[in-house]
Amino acid sequence: MAVEIKYVVVKKGEEKMTFASKKEADAYDKMLDMAEAFTDWLAQHQPDMDESQAETLGLLLAEQKEAIQHILRTSKLPDASDSADAAKKARAAEHADENGEGEVAQTKKVRAVKAA
Repeated sequence: MAVEIKYVVVKKGEEKMTFASKKEADAYDKMLDMAEAFTDWLAQHQPDMDESQAETLGLLLAEQKEAIQHILRTSKLPDASDSADAAKKARAAEHADENGEGEVAQTKKVRAVKAA
């Protein structure tokens, strides 16, 4: 008999998604919290916006937070190569965490950001 651990993200009593690792589940939960905050902010600032539109836009903003942060920092759209580089770095950091090298990868990432 096999034992399998699953991490389930539940919001407002509704099961949203199931993950194999706690790290992925926590990241998704954080993204949903951010989407909810964006939705509430949109509802405050655009009261005539439909609730479902605000939820959809809030989720999009949360999912694309790296692109939004780039736009806020530079006032320019991120290049396709920037998005690919960011995705590649994220995958490398995840791989390093899985192999117990997360602390080293995080240090290198911080240094790369400071140098830029």
